[in-house]
Amino acid sequence: MTETKTIPIFPLDLVLFPRQELPLRIFEPRYKQLVDDCMLGDGQFGVCLIDEQNSVNGWNAPKQIGTIAKITKCEDVEIDGLQLHIETLGRNSFKIKKIIPPTIPQPENYDPLSVEGHQQISEMHEKIGTEEKMYIQAEVEMIPEIDENISLEQWEKLVELWKKKIVKQALPQVVEPHSLDHVLEQYYLTTDTPTIDYIYSLSALGAKDPNELQPILESTTMDELIQKVEELLTIK
Repeated sequence: MTETKTIPIFPLDLVLFPRQELPLRIFEPRYKQLVDDCMLGDGQFGVCLIDEQNSVNGWNAPKQIGTIAKITKCEDVEIDGLQLHIETLGRNSFKIKKIIPPTIPQPENYDPLSVEGHQQISEMHEKIGTEEKMYIQAEVEMIPEIDENISLEQWEKLVELWKKKIVKQALPQVVEPHSLDHVLEQYYLTTDTPTIDYIYSLSALGAKDPNELQPILESTTMDELIQKVEELLTIK
């Protein structure tokens, strides 16, 4: 029987991979509440790519597969009012089994960046009771990590695909091979002992849109992962 647990969910316009660092600036009341609750608990929440096709009580819905983010640092910063700056690190990926909607529906014409929008949400929250959760939660089950290795030959093939894609996308400009090698060095991707983290990083370099990375996060075997990365890096 797979263990499920209930965690806060933060839908974002990005895909977080295991062991990847993710700094976040938190200014919305509902996500300040999420961070406060995490700091009182185990410091973990779920990061999911936004599901454009659906909503939860009017808010952005999350995709079903996401990654646990562990808060490693949290500080208050005064910029146009109080913000939280947090640093997080990706842990396991998970699958959402059941969404627990936030108690506050998204108001009409809500602007998440405006002071008025924040006040509106805070007032609604005070009316229904400040112990109520303003953010999405979900019952999730953890997905086992891929523990297979990638061969150097497979890795070099993926790197070549990435280089071809970048060269083709740059046309009519010419990209020199040494400049591509320099990019790989900058991202610490020159290696004779590639790991799964190298594949995640190369994928992120080769994607134009976070939706292209979701199938890679959802892969459960090394063969499937390599196939999805090849699809991402192959010029259509």
